Amino acid sequence: MERSRSSGKKKLIFKFLLFILILAVLSIVFVYGYYNKSLDPVSKDSPKSINVEVPTGSSTNKIAEILYDNGLIHNKLIFKYQVRKLGSDGKLKAGEYTLNTSMNLEKLITELSKGGKSTNTIKFTVPEGYELEQIAQKLAEKDLVDLDRFLELTKDKANFEDEYDFLQELEDGQSLEGFLFPSTYEIYKSTSEVEIISKMLDEFEKVYIKDIKDKIDHVNLTLNEIVTLASIIEREGKLDKERPIISAVFHNRLKEGMNLQSCATVQYILGERKEVLSTKDTLTPSPFNTYINEGLPPAPIASPGEVSLVSAVNPADVDYLFFVLTGDDGSHTFTRTYEEHKNAKPKN
Repeated sequence: MERSRSSGKKKLIFKFLLFILILAVLSIVFVYGYYNKSLDPVSKDSPKSINVEVPTGSSTNKIAEILYDNGLIHNKLIFKYQVRKLGSDGKLKAGEYTLNTSMNLEKLITELSKGGKSTNTIKFTVPEGYELEQIAQKLAEKDLVDLDRFLELTKDKANFEDEYDFLQELEDGQSLEGFLFPSTYEIYKSTSEVEIISKMLDEFEKVYIKDIKDKIDHVNLTLNEIVTLASIIEREGKLDKERPIISAVFHNRLKEGMNLQSCATVQYILGERKEVLSTKDTLTPSPFNTYINEGLPPAPIASPGEVSLVSAVNPADVDYLFFVLTGDDGSHTFTRTYEEHKNAKPKN
């Protein structure tokens, strides 16, 4: 009797395991079939063209939602998996697309990787060495921002420091002068002032993480001091190859306790870029005047480019203390002593 019961239990367990196995196989077959079907076009036999817009900064997840909502893909998760499988994650581009329901996933991903039309976008360039006021004026002239709104948002870093940790290192109430990265940007015409400022801060953050963050301790300067120095280098230098040397001159003068005597800082105070400063100009009272104050100014005087930022934390290994513009190409003569400096012939 016991043997019969034991045999019955074994048969029951066997049938249960067999059922589970069959269910697992059927599930695998179903999932595999569904996966393959999801790779296919949504409607190969009745193709339909659909216009979609992928906003700037859209993630793969956001793009999957856009395609699904427009009836161009079967499944959002499988789309995202296929994007990763094809090595296209992070490579899908913003723009306006005319896609078709006859396109399979691979074709859709290929098209999205090429980039769409940008008929609703506009490009603008922030030149290296531009001051905050100049940036605002340029964008306002292109009708991209309201001048007063832009200046109001950028006059205090508190408006953006919750999103950007590096801004928390600056002084309370400090403006974004120097931190709106100079570059060429493409934006939608409807982009707000906040979004435009955020794009420029995003670009600064990239350079900060790549070139500055790990070197701050090596130069014994704060982030604000580094960007301030970089902004002076930007305004003083004409040639990229000279920027590390200009940086070294200012680093050396700081170590020697000498005033930086940068004409660029006086030009910032005056609000104009005079070719030749008068003695009266160099005596203008201001904490930004490096002719009458020791050390660096309290904040940047312009937006430095990447070369100037890198030069600020990587000065050349030279012992120069002076430089003067002498070449028609914007080159300088660098000297070690004041006597040598006086003998260098400045460009007229």
